[in-house]
Amino acid sequence: MPLPFRTDWPRLWRVLLTLLLAFGAAELCVWLHTPLPWMIGPLVATALATLAGVPTQSALSLRNMGQWTIGGALGLYFTPEVLHMLATLWWAVLLGAAWALLLGWLGSQGLWWMHRGRLAGVPDGALRSTAFYASSIGGASEMTLLAERAGARTDLVAAAHTVRVTVVVLVLPFAIQWSKQHWHLQAIDMVPAVDRFQPLGFALLALLTGAGVLAMRATRRPNPWFLGALLVAMLIAALDIQLSNVPRPLSNAAQLVIGISLGVRFTPAFAHGAPRWLLGSVLQTLALLAVSAVFAWLLALLTGLHPVTLLLATSPGGITEMAITAKVLQLGAPVVTAFQVCRLVAVLTLAEPLYRRWLKPDSRKN
Repeated sequence: MPLPFRTDWPRLWRVLLTLLLAFGAAELCVWLHTPLPWMIGPLVATALATLAGVPTQSALSLRNMGQWTIGGALGLYFTPEVLHMLATLWWAVLLGAAWALLLGWLGSQGLWWMHRGRLAGVPDGALRSTAFYASSIGGASEMTLLAERAGARTDLVAAAHTVRVTVVVLVLPFAIQWSKQHWHLQAIDMVPAVDRFQPLGFALLALLTGAGVLAMRATRRPNPWFLGALLVAMLIAALDIQLSNVPRPLSNAAQLVIGISLGVRFTPAFAHGAPRWLLGSVLQTLALLAVSAVFAWLLALLTGLHPVTLLLATSPGGITEMAITAKVLQLGAPVVTAFQVCRLVAVLTLAEPLYRRWLKPDSRKN
């Protein structure tokens, strides 16, 4: 009698071996005292192995659980005191969202200029839409869907987002660690609502945040595994309900699987598909990081917040990765998360209308 399910053993072995590789790389980075060892080590090791042709494998279910874990852990920082502080900074959060939209437009102009007439088989109209959605600092999957509706090259859009997030994850933590050593950068004292592990409380926390994830998935919201858990944990912290913290080993494991999910995208086909486009995405990201640093410094003068916190909050990185960086390096995780969530909502809501207003008329003329 046939079994009701069939296990894909080759895929399972690839997942297990990739996890072992990532764990070894994380332990090596811990020994080397690198920043974010549990995310950067797996990311770099998996990317190098994948580029070399090693059959690495990321499990979507593990990545989703990692985002669920990080979302729940970050939400616990939103205590009444932190929410009161953020309420006084509403104008800065909105300014950060506007900055993200401007940053995306500037990046799209740079990408279009670098590749204008140089990408075979991509007419100028398609290049404009491709550059716009490749540069919009929102979720990669959501931007790819919008790009498809605009007639853009979705493969190039997805590749640019992968490169952008990876470059930011690799550059910012090392730059911040260097700043701590040479400029004596101090950690920001923001602690979660509860700083101890309680088994029953943790079980209830997992149940409630899981319900938030399911609600976000049912309503087809973006990034449901992260945002669903985040919003429920924020509500728990805001009501001063002390259930449990998220244990550090679980947080480390979440960073590990998120690092793997980035690293496995760097296949040989990915690297050789459009090398000029990938190089342009790297240069664009570095340029956007530079202007973001200037913007963060100016915003710090207006708000009194630390400029490095605001750099993480307004940089062109992914919401999960920047929030992890702020949490691990103790650089105002709630502030970074609030800015990043507001930015994500603004970009997902306004990217398509702005494309139609700013760029679509231009593409019709060419």
